[in-house]
Amino acid sequence: MSFDNIRLEKGMYADGRTLTQVLEELDPSAAYAGTPLENLDAFQRQLKRFDIKVSGPRSDMLAKFFAGADSSALFPEYVSRAVQAGMAEANQLQSLVAATTYIQSQDYRAISSELGADEFAEVGEGAEIPPTEVKAQKNLTKLKKRGRMLVTSYETLKFQRLELLTVTLKQIGAYIARQQLADAVDALIYGDGNDNEAEVLRAEKAGTLSYADLLALFAGIDPFEMNAMLVSGGTLLKMLAIDEFKNPQTGLNFQGSGKLTTPLGAALVRAAGAPDGSIVGLDKNYALEMIVAGDVAVDYDRLIDRQLERAAVTSVAGFVKIFTGASKVLSI
Repeated sequence: MSFDNIRLEKGMYADGRTLTQVLEELDPSAAYAGTPLENLDAFQRQLKRFDIKVSGPRSDMLAKFFAGADSSALFPEYVSRAVQAGMAEANQLQSLVAATTYIQSQDYRAISSELGADEFAEVGEGAEIPPTEVKAQKNLTKLKKRGRMLVTSYETLKFQRLELLTVTLKQIGAYIARQQLADAVDALIYGDGNDNEAEVLRAEKAGTLSYADLLALFAGIDPFEMNAMLVSGGTLLKMLAIDEFKNPQTGLNFQGSGKLTTPLGAALVRAAGAPDGSIVGLDKNYALEMIVAGDVAVDYDRLIDRQLERAAVTSVAGFVKIFTGASKVLSI
């Protein structure tokens, strides 16, 4: 089926798939290999079909989506994509999560693993091989819905350029990403509901952070490697005041890449939800699993019918600790 003959309708959103997934079945991108349209996916080809430009200084006005019944069905997917773009730009979880699992339900039971105390035991001839126990978690993973309510009207936005609306929607996505990062920090510190709270180490001198305290955290996470540290803004200032963090090379790395690192080689992340006075050290390769229930959801009925007064944009996700010992907390 040619992309310009597809009949678009709101029912395409009703079976749990995204509009792009539905369109790709009807109009596979593989069929456009070697053509001028090979770099566009099925949704982008529909934008081209109706000549809707969503970015750039000459982007179209919102009203162009609603010039016809078919083109109006594209609007919820545009909203979802813009929100997801904002989530991706603000998403620090990508560098902190060891595994991401996508589900199409509200229930998920994760697994956990324990190395055992005899991990370095020699296996002699005929001897028992030390086990790594993998078991199902006792409790289901707690999933949280995060989102914002888009409060506006069609009359307010119809003569606004889509590029400006995209910026607003991306900010909503950034908000959701920050909230999910806070949920991840909460799971690392307090556990995921399966009696797996992080071990807490105490600073040598209460209220004061020293390099020796950070070394204790670094060593305490063994046999895992501490390659990430999550801190609040206030705790970050205390860390940067330590003499070892004033090393010129650390400053050059920050100025050259824009990424904060530590003398211990761990990435330093200012994390929403990290409590003041605490530092979460973790091995990002083994500590955390992210569970995502479906894609970003929007009230497609309201958006297609131009009833924009209150339209919800939400994302459902949860976090599970894989190896409990792969994250520990330093309390100042």
